[in-house]
Amino acid sequence: MEAIAKLNNYPTSPRKMRLLVDLIRGMKVEKALAVLEHNPKHPAVPLRKLVLSAISNWKQKNEGADESTLIVKTIFVDGARVIKRMRPAPQGRGYRVRKRSNHVTVIVDASTATSKKASKVVENVEVVEAV
Repeated sequence: MEAIAKLNNYPTSPRKMRLLVDLIRGMKVEKALAVLEHNPKHPAVPLRKLVLSAISNWKQKNEGADESTLIVKTIFVDGARVIKRMRPAPQGRGYRVRKRSNHVTVIVDASTATSKKASKVVENVEVVEAV
């Protein structure tokens, strides 16, 4: 059973956050945490906390289950509010500065590689029996 964690209105641009998110998509959770812990980019810290929160949510849903098989099933970044500010420009003008923020959603789940293999074996057996 999958678990979800969300980070809303984090004040960095979605593009910068997507660079990190693309690194950990589909990874095992332990490896993803290690990658984020040693990444020098500033959004790595809240993203690591978010993955830890998703793991905690998964533990809460699946009491007594083994967390070593967890993977980052889905992770995506959406744009959030944009704060508009003015910066002084030449000849009395003002240039608009757009301070972007983002929403991050993480879904973790136990890896289904073993269950997919088992279902394929069952399907093959049923096909053989039908013939």
